[in-house]
Amino acid sequence: MKVVLCEKGLLGGEQSSRNWGWVRVMGRDRREIPLAMASMRIWDTLDKRIGGETGFRRSGILYISETEEDVANRDAWLALASPHGVDSRQIGAEETAALMAGSAIRYKGGLYTPSDGRAEPQKAVPAIAAGARRAGAVIVTGCAVRGVERSAGRISAVITEKGRIVTATAVLAGGAWSRLFCKGLGMRLPQLKVRNTVLRTRPVGGGPDGAGATSTYAYRKRLDGGYTIATAGVNLHPIVPDTFAFFRDFRPARRADSESVQVGLSAQSWRELFEIAPQPLDRPGAFERHRILDPHPDPPAVLQAFEQAKEALPALRGVEPEQIWAGLIDVTPDVVPVISHAEQVPGLVIATGFSGHGFGIGPGAGHLTADLVTGDAPIVDPAAFRLSRFSDGTPIEIAPAV
Repeated sequence: MKVVLCEKGLLGGEQSSRNWGWVRVMGRDRREIPLAMASMRIWDTLDKRIGGETGFRRSGILYISETEEDVANRDAWLALASPHGVDSRQIGAEETAALMAGSAIRYKGGLYTPSDGRAEPQKAVPAIAAGARRAGAVIVTGCAVRGVERSAGRISAVITEKGRIVTATAVLAGGAWSRLFCKGLGMRLPQLKVRNTVLRTRPVGGGPDGAGATSTYAYRKRLDGGYTIATAGVNLHPIVPDTFAFFRDFRPARRADSESVQVGLSAQSWRELFEIAPQPLDRPGAFERHRILDPHPDPPAVLQAFEQAKEALPALRGVEPEQIWAGLIDVTPDVVPVISHAEQVPGLVIATGFSGHGFGIGPGAGHLTADLVTGDAPIVDPAAFRLSRFSDGTPIEIAPAV
């Protein structure tokens, strides 16, 4: 099939390059586990397939247990994940200390998955794009898609700022922008944004090779020898008009994540106030006015997380941050992505709402999206990811804490 990818900004300019770089099966919602496992198999051969370096390594991921409640939550996850053949296991204090390269804090233990891994977000997207181009895909950057044309109710063309592309099939993979695009098509996609702040260090000697997290900080060894450090429990949802439009949809998520997600005003709040109404296709709109979401980070929060990581990881002591940034995560009410045909717009396939999981499960999600486009047998059952689950009376299910 002939494929054209239109990117209004830069490839990987938003969350695809701003995420933690974790690639994991551990801790996934039960609906995501098969897709995460399929993604891991693709990650194993992806560098060879695209002829580039994504930085993927199976270096293990550790969820550190600080309380008996943590241990119980991880036992509960193991019970539902074990039938899938995961190699996750609970470990004790000694093995946890060894995996954390001699942690200065003695934790109760952890949930450890040796087959999980890490990759480099800022390397992966350009490498995958180069491989796609070599395979025949046309990729156009700085080219916003304004909307679609329909004939007899079905997509007949995609309208971009640079012209019209005749097609019967389109994929919307717009991340945090997908809700606004769907609104222009008269479709209801319940999706909000959450900001997370991250920093990186210069290369350091020693330290754990993989990735891990406590209730307050997360770490990942980078390919360059440094570390990515993130705030594990400090996230901001900027109040926007959609906050009120989807108030009921996100009620279960608010109850489940009230401690880890704060609500407040930001520059994004004011910006979206003026982007409520869709624009005509013959005029520039929000997708051209704002090419890349680049939210202001929260340095105090991530620096506090960094100090807590230093207390546990001696290798980080004396190391200063090299860079601090933030990204806006596209979140659905049940924290599970939408990978689905759009019943209201025949010919449209949606892949969005990855809720912070998109980098790790991206290869499997891409495969499933392609299966929906081509009509091939899906790599996993797509029923759990259907858009209609938010409108057909299906109860919103939030996975228990892990």
